[in-house]
Amino acid sequence: MRLKPLAAILLTTAMTTQLAACGTIFYPERRGQISGELDSGLVVLNSLGFLLYIVPGVIAFAVDFATGAIYLPDGEYSLNPERLNDAVDQEGQVDPLKLKAIIKQDLDLDLPLEHARQISQPNSQQLASLGLSPRA
Repeated sequence: MRLKPLAAILLTTAMTTQLAACGTIFYPERRGQISGELDSGLVVLNSLGFLLYIVPGVIAFAVDFATGAIYLPDGEYSLNPERLNDAVDQEGQVDPLKLKAIIKQDLDLDLPLEHARQISQPNSQQLASLGLSPRA
């Protein structure tokens, strides 16, 4: 009779972790991706939900696909936006030397930012030269 409460606790814990989905727990920085190569480790972990009935596995896959956490990063460089706040001074101006140091430290890229200038309201030609489209 003592195994029944323990089994219930273990089953509840296992189902709760599966409902939250493995990718969103292990790799929250991957959320927001639209497509890419699937992470086989996460696919296997989400598939374990099928062993605990079908519903936890389906929900785990649905959450990971919906959030995009199941996809491997595509190799593009990215920085945490909070990390970039270190390069902004109290007046809201970006210090190019601090920004260069952050990019060098986090991404190991040496970009020529000494003569960079901040554009507050870029026109469509400036955005097109950077390969960006204007916001609607």
